[in-house]
Amino acid sequence: MAFSQKLEAWYTDHGRTLPWRGIDDPYRIWLSEIILQQTRIEQGRDYWFRFVEAFPTVTDLAAASEEQVLRLWQGLGYYSRARNLHCAARLIAGQGGRFPNTYEEILKLPGVGRYTAAAIASFAFRLPHPVIDGNVYRFISRLHGISTPIGTDAAYREFEALLLRLIDPQRPDRFNAALMDFGSLQCRPQPDCAACPFAGDCEALRSGRVGLLPVRAPKPKPTDRWFLYFDLRWQQDGDTYGLLQRRTANDIWRGLFELPLLESDHRLTESELQAEADRFLADSFGLRHVAYTVGPERLHQLSHRTIHARFLSAELPHAPAVCPPQLQALTVAEMEKTPVPRLIDKHLHRL
Repeated sequence: MAFSQKLEAWYTDHGRTLPWRGIDDPYRIWLSEIILQQTRIEQGRDYWFRFVEAFPTVTDLAAASEEQVLRLWQGLGYYSRARNLHCAARLIAGQGGRFPNTYEEILKLPGVGRYTAAAIASFAFRLPHPVIDGNVYRFISRLHGISTPIGTDAAYREFEALLLRLIDPQRPDRFNAALMDFGSLQCRPQPDCAACPFAGDCEALRSGRVGLLPVRAPKPKPTDRWFLYFDLRWQQDGDTYGLLQRRTANDIWRGLFELPLLESDHRLTESELQAEADRFLADSFGLRHVAYTVGPERLHQLSHRTIHARFLSAELPHAPAVCPPQLQALTVAEMEKTPVPRLIDKHLHRL
């Protein structure tokens, strides 16, 4: 039996039923692929439904504000995905709302890489472009005994050339869905090789290298960053107010809002922290001799950053007389509707 036939036979019995499968709407397929980058299906499914409900078409998404998009995205992380999604929607809307229908055109959209372009091209337009993600790398590297380090251009070209020979040109959408599910459900990091329909063909199983493949290129060590956030509150006209600022630099969380921040290049000792906090409160807000508490360090892990955050909390008798122009005074209810990083969201909910 040919590879594609055996794979699709397995898929008939074991494939997942997902709301974005079996449709040919490129917008909704694209939406699912962007959400599922760096996100588990169980979590991504809920966000997909929220986006489809809020923005049923690509022109609806294009018409939304960036703040609306980021707020709906909140909790998924990797916020550049949301900004690229919004930017691409506006580009498509500017071209009459027609979604690009070739692999090459799809690949030009902001935030779309080779995997995503292949997925959209095959699922929406039935074009024979194989999907290659981590699960596919694992399955194919084991099956063929390929030891080229994955995550490199050399590996992508090697795996793509192989899969182009194997893909079912009549049903590339079904082939790719089966390929993705097989790598995710069957050829797992700790697989059940006895139940695998490819056990008799698997080079890694024959040579005892199942646990050694795929070979991964070494990842760079995350960079440590130390954040001290200032959660300043006061009462005014029956409401509780606080301060938020928007991150505008080309850095993590760009476009999201956060509490006033003091960043240091090392972990501050308690005496250093108190001195720096007093200086920041005086220089930025004209506040001296303020009673405050500082919570314990909270770690927040990003792909290439480890954030060491502490939160300073203070109840002020009134709004600060001095306030940097980038800070906005918002009620607690308004803060809850503002797009913030997950780290800030967790802090606000703990309160």
